Parts: sequence; C-alpha cells; structure tokens
Amino acid sequence: MNAMRAYMAVTAAYWAFMLSDGALRMLVLLHFNGLGFSPVQLAYLFLLYEVAGIVTNMAAGWIAARFGLASTLYAGLGVQIAALAALAQLDPAWSVGSSVVFVMAVQGASGVAKDLAKMSSKSAVKVLAPEGDGTLFRWVAALTGSKNAVKGLGFFLGAAMLGLAGFQAAVWLMAAVLAAILLAIILFLPAGLPKGRKDSKLAAIWSRDPQINRLSLARMFLFGARDVWFVVGIPIYFQSVLSDGTPDGRRAAFFLIGAFMAAWIIGYGAVQAAAPRLLAARGRPLEAITDKAITWAGRLVPIPFLLAGLVLLSDGPAAWLTASLVAGLLLFGVVFALNSAVHSYLILAFSKAERVTMDVGFYYMANAAGRLLGTLLSGLSYQIGGLALCLATAGLMALASWLCAGRLRRPL
Repeated sequence: MNAMRAYMAVTAAYWAFMLSDGALRMLVLLHFNGLGFSPVQLAYLFLLYEVAGIVTNMAAGWIAARFGLASTLYAGLGVQIAALAALAQLDPAWSVGSSVVFVMAVQGASGVAKDLAKMSSKSAVKVLAPEGDGTLFRWVAALTGSKNAVKGLGFFLGAAMLGLAGFQAAVWLMAAVLAAILLAIILFLPAGLPKGRKDSKLAAIWSRDPQINRLSLARMFLFGARDVWFVVGIPIYFQSVLSDGTPDGRRAAFFLIGAFMAAWIIGYGAVQAAAPRLLAARGRPLEAITDKAITWAGRLVPIPFLLAGLVLLSDGPAAWLTASLVAGLLLFGVVFALNSAVHSYLILAFSKAERVTMDVGFYYMANAAGRLLGTLLSGLSYQIGGLALCLATAGLMALASWLCAGRLRRPL
C-alpha cells in the first residue's frame, strides 16, 4: 500500500510538471511566431532545451543514485518554477537577437527541470512496482500514458491562455500553480523512494549493456522522427493555412492549432496507457515483447513518407490535404505511442535495480539527443523544403530507428 501511495504521489508530481511543460512550449512557439520569427529562429528557441536534456540525463542518474530520487524530483519542479518566473521578465522592446538568447537560456533551464522530473518518475516505477505478472509494464504504461495526456492538455491550455490572457499573465499563472504543487508534494510524499548511496561513482553513468545501448539508439531516432515535424513544421504550416492575418484570425488559429496538438498528445498518451492490453503483453516473456518493439518500429516508417508524397502531389494548401495530414499524423501517433510504450518498458526490464537511475538517465540522454536532432532538422527542413521535406526527413529517422531496433534480436 505504501508503494502504491508513493507511486501515485510521483505520478501526480509528474502530471503537474508536464502540464506546465506542454503549455510553455505552445506559449513560446505561437507567441514568437506571431512576432515574425523564422522557422529556424523558432527552432533555436528550443535547442538549448534539448541540449540541457542531454547533459542533465548524463548526470541525473548519478545525482539520484547519490542523493535520492525524491531530491531530484523536488529539484525538477523547483527549477521549472524558476524558469517560468524568469521568462515572465521578457521585455517586448528587446531586439530579436536578445530575445532569442534569453528565451534559449530559460528553455535550457526548463530542459534541465524536465529531465530531472522524468528520470526521477520513471526510475521510481522500477523501484516501487511489485515483481511479476506484468505489473512493471502496466505501471510504466500508466505513468507515461497519463503524463502525455496531461501534456496534451497543457498544449491546449498554453494556446488558450495566450489568446485569452496574454503571454506574461499565462507564465505567472503557471509558476504559481506549480509552486503550490511542489509544496504539496514535499509535505505529503510518503516514504518508499531510495535515499541515495554515497559510494555512487560519476563514471558509472555510461552503460556497458549492449541491449541498453541498442535500445537507446533506436529511441534517439524514434523521437527525432516525431520532433522533425512536431516542433516547428506542422504548427507553422497550420498557422499559415488557418490564419487570415487579422487579430481574430490569428486568435482562432491559436485555438485550432492548440486543439490539434493537444488531441495528438492526449491520444498518444491514451494509446501508451493501453499498450499492455493492445499488444497482449500480459504474461509474455521479455523476448516476445522485444520482437514487438522491432515489428512496430517497422510499421512507423511508411507513414511520414506517404504524407510527404501527398504534400508534393498537392497544388498548394487544400481542404483535402489538411484532412489527410490530420488523419495521417493521428495514425503516426498511434504507432509511435506503441513504440514508445514498449521502449519505456524495455529500458526498465533491461536495467538492474541497483543501477536503474544510471541506465534510465543514459537512455533518456539518447531520447534528448533525438529531440535535439529533430528540433534542429524541423526548422532547417521546413525552411529549405517546406512541409514535404519535414515529413520525408521524419521518414528517414523512423527508418533508422527500425534498423537500430532490429539489432535487439542479436545474441549478447
């Protein structure tokens, strides 16, 4: 019972963080796109966020092993509050260059916060889940799926708050809510999380397990395949199609884009949460679930290539193309979610309990590297070749993920 209470408290803290994370991303993207930033400049705003994720995950596993999972969870929430308070100081009178540098720095702090919270929450599941009967897969799927549903709600709230309250007021409101959540977690988090070991060595963050290394590489390309269209390409394309340039038109576009991004993330989270049932994983051996990771990685590959082909065949924006993109990207989300859920289970299944924070940190370092690569290529590919090149690049990344996942079958 104490383990379940600790799991629920960790999940609640992770929900609060991801709600603010999703809202912040939409606020920044839509606000600065409205100020006339180019696709590459918009991508720059998120680059340090992803770089910080790589660095944080390299160290976060060791920090948690040394100081305890509760400490890194508190730190993640606290750093996010500080980042939001700093972002509220943004002055519209600053030059474009100064604004980009400032927002990059704030997003970098937010990236540190996100990966501290993520590593803490995912590692806690391994520690708290009872042994046997597929409980680990169910718990990690529930945590990850519900987190993404909450983040999807954050995308919608961020767009809605930008339209209704404005940038600065929305940022302060998020900081206040998150501060209240942090206080509640500090006061009520039950015992059950590891306290840390003083003999943990920083050099131990590097994984020597071939399966973990192969899975991490597949994860890097998987998330690159999503972010290459998700971060800049699709939101900016939809804004160009849906907005008529008037203030009311821009506001309506904010709501429509926020609703689509929210629906995609919420649907992704729902599929993740249901993954153990959808994949009939209950009672299956680890080898069978590994095979499913390879199969579903292959099923993702053709979707972005087909969508890129539709964009090339179209004669500019059209209702049929928009409908096709929405349907195709929702299908991408279903297949992507099943891939992501299996990965999230496998990293915990492959890890040993005594070094779970190290292995999870290393794995999410690869995840952040994929997001960094996808973010950079999102802005570059959209600026060079529009949405078609964005989607084709996503297809190439999905292909690379499938090839890396195929190596999980190799004997150790």
